[in-house]
Amino acid sequence: MGATLVEKVFSSRCGKEICAGDVVMADVDRAMIHDITGPLAVQKFREMGGERVFDPARIVMLFDHQVPADSIQAAENQKFLREFALLQNIHNYDLREGVCHQVVMEKGHAAPGEIIVGSDSHTCMYGAAGAFATGIGSTDMGFVLRFGALYFRVPDSIRVEANGAFAPRVGAKDLILSIAGDIGADGATYQALEFTGDTFGAMPMPGRMTCCNMAIEMGAKAGIVPPDAVTGEYVLARRPGAAIPDLASDEDATYAEWREYDVSDLAPQVAVPHNVDNVVDVDLVAGTHVDQVFIGSCTNGRYEDFAEAAEVLGARRFSDDVRVVLIPASREEYLKTLRAGLIERFVEAGALVEAPCCGPCMGGAFGLLAPGEVSLSTSNRNFRGRQGSTEAEVYLCSAATAAASAITGEITDPREV
Repeated sequence: MGATLVEKVFSSRCGKEICAGDVVMADVDRAMIHDITGPLAVQKFREMGGERVFDPARIVMLFDHQVPADSIQAAENQKFLREFALLQNIHNYDLREGVCHQVVMEKGHAAPGEIIVGSDSHTCMYGAAGAFATGIGSTDMGFVLRFGALYFRVPDSIRVEANGAFAPRVGAKDLILSIAGDIGADGATYQALEFTGDTFGAMPMPGRMTCCNMAIEMGAKAGIVPPDAVTGEYVLARRPGAAIPDLASDEDATYAEWREYDVSDLAPQVAVPHNVDNVVDVDLVAGTHVDQVFIGSCTNGRYEDFAEAAEVLGARRFSDDVRVVLIPASREEYLKTLRAGLIERFVEAGALVEAPCCGPCMGGAFGLLAPGEVSLSTSNRNFRGRQGSTEAEVYLCSAATAAASAITGEITDPREV
């Protein structure tokens, strides 16, 4: 019987044939903690008798959710983690680099065939590098910090095959929103989404990151793209000499489901409040007034997203009726956007550009919504209270749709601007 990509990753790491459904103890290649989840993970580590972490070189620490510290408690949490990193000889990126998931990828901490855990649900984004990456709770992370391994139930896989070429101003975010609408918020619970087909094969790494990032929005344990030349080029530029194994599911592998999509006629998609899987074509919500537009987050805060937004903006200004907040996902992405002249262009057009961080996405730092307000966001969640008041509404979309809507002051099809 053939094996899926995920089964092959676990078989390689465990040194024996592993099948979906097996419960295994597997070593992890990387563990990531940040300023929100890190303190509790460290507390659990110590409760388990931990004195020294399993391997400081394989732990990634950074701050991104509440930076700069926006409360005394946030400042105390960050101080606590700084002291722990110093004591354990862990390299701490602190608040200098940006959003955890983008930083893990661009600093070369993820590679094909690796098992990576992070105490954040969107850790699944590293599947864009061909890794099995998943979010875990702080108690599990405390165990990982102590022992460098964790029990996993190896998930079944859903094959998500997409073919065809995107129309202008339609892209990866529209595709993953469409898939979420099809599969549902719990349709892939504790399964892995394996992204295949011509569309993903031609998709640059930023788009793959966007799709893997949102696998969790369908309940998936992981999202993963079979490593190929695109993966190799990206990973080797960041980790010279890294092994790029030939990993692909066997032709006779067993999948829980096989879903096929043709993106040729895909329209811009919008997730409507208050669920990520409540997805419609943009024309069904066009004309909806928006108070705030947010372009950023680990889902769509890369240079390519800002370039797309700038192309839509052209020589125009953003509407004076809309608060436009732009936040690159990392220092590297910020500098790319800055050197291309786009930040100046956005500021001239009326936007507020912030330093790399999670910003409005987590609803606890800045850019919050008042009751009755509407946000259009390129981030990954639109639950009640996600960006402020539980009486506010959050719509999700691509950078192109966000930019078009920021110009008009209402949800707008980017193909019509």
